[in-house]
Amino acid sequence: MQIRKAASNVLDIPRPPWLGFAPRRGVRRGAFLLVCFAALLLGPLSGGVVAQSNSPAGAIAGHVLDSAGKRVAGATVLLTGVATERDTSDSGGAFHFSNVAPGRYELTANTTLAGSGSDKIDVAPGKTAIVELRLNGKSASNGESHSSSGLAQAMQFADDPHFTIAGVTDWTAAGGHGSDASLRTSEALTRETLQLQPVSTQASSAACPQNEAALRSGVADRPSSFAANRCLGTFYLQTGKYSEAVARLQNAYRLQPTDADNEYMLAEAYEKSGDPARARDHIQKLLAQRDTADLHRLAGEVNESLGDPITAVNEFAEAARKDPSEENYFAWGSELLYHRAVWQARDVFEEGSKAWPKSARMLTALGAALFAGALYDEAAQRLCQAANLDPQSTEPYLFMGRIEVAAPNPLPCVAQKLAEFHKRQPGNALADYYYAMALWKQQPSPLAPAPRQQIAQLLQQAIAADAGCGEAYLQLGNLQAQSGNYASAIPLYSQAIHAKPQLTESYYRLGIAYDRTGQRDKAQVAFAQHERLEKEQAAAVEKQRREIKQFVVVSSAEKNASAENRNH
Repeated sequence: MQIRKAASNVLDIPRPPWLGFAPRRGVRRGAFLLVCFAALLLGPLSGGVVAQSNSPAGAIAGHVLDSAGKRVAGATVLLTGVATERDTSDSGGAFHFSNVAPGRYELTANTTLAGSGSDKIDVAPGKTAIVELRLNGKSASNGESHSSSGLAQAMQFADDPHFTIAGVTDWTAAGGHGSDASLRTSEALTRETLQLQPVSTQASSAACPQNEAALRSGVADRPSSFAANRCLGTFYLQTGKYSEAVARLQNAYRLQPTDADNEYMLAEAYEKSGDPARARDHIQKLLAQRDTADLHRLAGEVNESLGDPITAVNEFAEAARKDPSEENYFAWGSELLYHRAVWQARDVFEEGSKAWPKSARMLTALGAALFAGALYDEAAQRLCQAANLDPQSTEPYLFMGRIEVAAPNPLPCVAQKLAEFHKRQPGNALADYYYAMALWKQQPSPLAPAPRQQIAQLLQQAIAADAGCGEAYLQLGNLQAQSGNYASAIPLYSQAIHAKPQLTESYYRLGIAYDRTGQRDKAQVAFAQHERLEKEQAAAVEKQRREIKQFVVVSSAEKNASAENRNH
């Protein structure tokens, strides 16, 4: 089964699961989209920092080496001091800066597949400083700080994760706990987890024009320029125009097939544009040259798209083993959660959150995994922690709103956090709606006049913010029905149906309201519509669940016991 990619807007009113599972997303890789090179556009590779004094200028020359000591071609080399100059290592890994004023400089090299490195360089008057700049072999992180002990623990866990994915099976609800409503909420949270984005630290390239018209003009003026095609292809890849990215990066690849970073981006563009087979060909070629974590992560995404989740999850695990970065741990845990290996996903996200304690999305994903395991209170606490880390992010609040509605009892810390979300996000229908539901859940039944009025006001605010918020109309109807005002509830239920026709509870509640007001024929029609939609949606959910294979997991203890039995 090929799983298509599509963006998911978590700010929308969440649709019921029966409307279709959101497609499996590719883990975002903005950090890999490297800057293009002005030097290639304009002419000579070498730059120069102009001397600011009467002293004779010096120079810097050297090679970029990977962690194994091999020379690296195509690395972006930045010289920072009085000004910033850029160079690109040639096919032999060499770079050169001329006309450099005497003084101390920072030299930085970066490449997607070999990592990055930096060093301090002293330039003497009239002298050439010779440098061997070694890369550290690690991918650029998302800028978050982490403890060395946490990272070491994550590395140990990645090397020995205490479980093995032994196969796949059809959906059996294994790994899912609680009612079907909770399971559907868990599935919705999983889909949203797959869409969570890292904090972007990608800097715009001063070397490339930052608008499409200028980039297109550059290609029109220099159609045979590797850099011009790569700049435009990079822009298209960053802005989600994947087919256009393929065309430009293909041209760049034909012009300079040895540039590994461009080929990586071409593979990424192929995968995102729906051609994972071609992406796989390029990844295999690159892996033969360099066995890096980034390539294994991209290979995992490609294999998932090709319908091979076992190979995919093993590639994600290998990426985390080679580089226990936030992105690699998140990709590994997300793949496990997507295929309902709930407890293993929880373990991966827990280890990832220890190594990357400032990652709000890691804690948010951990909350989703805990909810999938029916650990509702623990899930709420993790989501509240995520909200504390990044109060401006909406995702932790939206997740906790969903689990508050679905959980059987009020959850710790959620109502307070949703109150903060409501204050921070005026005009956000979800902020109003979820806060109303959290307040309602805390109240004894029947509602006292004051909280009843506050809840009604919040629901009305949600409708004012989004007239399509069928859930708010439904709950306003329920407020009326709870007080026995069934006649007043009827138009609210009808508005809920108009706003969101697939919201089946609205039909059921409308049928009850008609029945209580003596409108038996209308009640029967509403109940029949409810039953029909419930059957249709249940069948659709069942079909879609079966299309996503579940992992069969074997623990290390079980694996060792099985090996011992075979030996005997």
